[in-house]
Amino acid sequence: MSHDGIGPRAVLRSVAFLTAGMLTVPALAGCGSEDPAGEPLAGADVAGADRSDIADGGTLRWAVDTVPDTLNTFQADADTTTARIAEAVLPSMYRSDGRGRAVRNADYLASADVVDTEPKQVVVYRLAQQAVWSDGREIGAADFAAQWRALSGKDTAYWTARNAGYDRIEKVERGKNDLEVKVTFSRPYADWKSLFSPLYPKEVMGTPDSFNDGARKKLKVTAGPFTVDKVDTKEDEVVLARNPRWWGRTAKLRKIVLRAVPHDKRVSALSDGTLDLAEIDPEAARRITVAALPQEGNTPLMGPEADRSAADALHSWAVANGSDEDAADEEISAREKLRKKAEKYARQQKALGGFEVRKSLEPAYTQLALNGAEGPLSDERVRRAVARALDREDLAGAVLKPLGLPAEPVGSHLALSGQAAYADGSGALGKPDAKEARALLSDAGWVPGGPVKEEKKDTKKDEDEEAAGSEADKEGKEDTKGSGGSEDSGDGDDGTYIVGEDDGKNHGTGDGKAPHDSGTGTGQLKQGGAPAGAYAPKGTAAPARADTAPVAKDGKALVLRFVLPSGPGSKTLETVAGRIATMLERIGIRTDISKVDNDSYFKDHIASGDFDLALYSWPATAFPATDARPVYSKPVAAADGSLNVEQNWTRVGTDQVDQLFDQAIATLDDSERRDLIRKADSRIWAAAGSIPLYQRPQLVAARENLANAGAFGFATPVYEDMGFLKKSAQGPEGSPGAKDSGSGS
Repeated sequence: MSHDGIGPRAVLRSVAFLTAGMLTVPALAGCGSEDPAGEPLAGADVAGADRSDIADGGTLRWAVDTVPDTLNTFQADADTTTARIAEAVLPSMYRSDGRGRAVRNADYLASADVVDTEPKQVVVYRLAQQAVWSDGREIGAADFAAQWRALSGKDTAYWTARNAGYDRIEKVERGKNDLEVKVTFSRPYADWKSLFSPLYPKEVMGTPDSFNDGARKKLKVTAGPFTVDKVDTKEDEVVLARNPRWWGRTAKLRKIVLRAVPHDKRVSALSDGTLDLAEIDPEAARRITVAALPQEGNTPLMGPEADRSAADALHSWAVANGSDEDAADEEISAREKLRKKAEKYARQQKALGGFEVRKSLEPAYTQLALNGAEGPLSDERVRRAVARALDREDLAGAVLKPLGLPAEPVGSHLALSGQAAYADGSGALGKPDAKEARALLSDAGWVPGGPVKEEKKDTKKDEDEEAAGSEADKEGKEDTKGSGGSEDSGDGDDGTYIVGEDDGKNHGTGDGKAPHDSGTGTGQLKQGGAPAGAYAPKGTAAPARADTAPVAKDGKALVLRFVLPSGPGSKTLETVAGRIATMLERIGIRTDISKVDNDSYFKDHIASGDFDLALYSWPATAFPATDARPVYSKPVAAADGSLNVEQNWTRVGTDQVDQLFDQAIATLDDSERRDLIRKADSRIWAAAGSIPLYQRPQLVAARENLANAGAFGFATPVYEDMGFLKKSAQGPEGSPGAKDSGSGS
């Protein structure tokens, strides 16, 4: 999945994300119809079926992005596949329901309650009596205590990525019996439900060596419906097998094979019968949807077939007009290539008829990030002007409407619709208003038609660059423009985890650097337009309208460097960036859209602050007081003079937001805590460091006879209920592709 799919939180904050109850939310107390949390915009789409209709056995081949470098979710290089494995093989005290709220996992936990708050907060966990590790040992206080010691941060020999929450624990001890675990906190901790999910055995957490290295490639002891059978880096897959010691409902599937398949290879893998389940991009979803439609005569040609038809016509023209023999041979060769391409396409379409697209919205949102560390965006007025120039409804619609998904802009940085803490706080910033945006720019000294200093020209260099640019244009190497020039692809592709993709080419100089970029976010813009009363020659472009004329200050035009990643599936980010650039152009701000290598996008640009504007995604979290604080806290100077930004890549924060987070994390009352979180969100909106745009689409290709799997939305997958439908449950003719599903193998 791309960075836009996962976002930096998944890359550098994956452990916080993966261990925070897997996107769960504390239960609401007294939630009425007036609750601003509302309902989720889209529910799960998993082809739900009763277990009695599912065949016993079979192997589910499920596409993932990587074979993980570690199976320990608490290490810095853990990723989304690490999380998926942990869900299937390890205990979690809480799991997420369809509304993203924490529900007790009865397979492990009989109850969990805050039994004391004075003088200190005490939580008592009562474990399920049958809960045992795969080696037969009971799950108990020793495992809880070992995990607390490893993650508390007190022993630096443990290479942990986070200790949030665990650092507030004073002690972990056995309760009244072996089934009770008593956890005492040194300071109040509202997000205690985020802890011990997943829970590792003491064999992993007991020593620094076993923590650091012992669980990277294997888990000898597990406690879930599945176990880790093998991690095969040569075959790029992880094999999970039924756990014979599992005490819950027996897993329907015999095996789950998590296979690393790049997103641009997934259509081929699905059609070849080597995958049963895969997250896909909108173009692949379109193909699968078309493949499922009834095929009738005189169907319009599409894809390679249309190319083949064009090649046939061109060849006929060449023959009729007496083309020479070499040209005819070349044409025949080209036609043969197109014919083979069309045949492959047709074969794939036929095979894709056995799949369907299951869709929902991810528990994650895409945002526009504004770097407030330096340059024009260090001025809050300029950031607010940018924010108020955006039509977020238009941006959400461009991505989600073509997919048939609810196209509502996200109203919170800290939760999504349906989650307990959600409320639309965007009113703190104000509605889209170009007039007000221009007024903010003017107040900050950026005025339309201001004097712009001309760069000294190197005539010969300019001629060479112009000639080179002409050649590039002729060859069609660049098709994306800054300042709103990006063409809307209209395909709704939102990439694949976490910050977008592209073709790897920069727009402007072609050397990967922003043209005329001073490093401050401003650029040198040639002054254009005729003086008042002058007559321009016929064909000269009309001067820009006063209300959209470029703004300038101190001899420099306001040009913001808009950084996008390259890679497969980048059309959505490119489309969104183009629309944003057009919106900004209307208030006099120009953008320089620069595309950078997808692999270095986050590390070398977002995390390092080498951008003015950027698009990336954050997952929603049920525990924002814990998980979102480092994302929005005010950067502070470190002892060595550097700026400690934690995960606040926009470098925008306030003391008031930090105080509200601190109050929320220590407030055990659900209603009071939600109010504090919503107040913090309003302050984050007002600071205009990041602007939430839309909830990410979740598109999954699934074999038609696969049940209880697909687009999960907020819900934690129930691995033991996944499986292939019995023939009797598929209808009179069964499901297309059922014979290839692996069911019963």
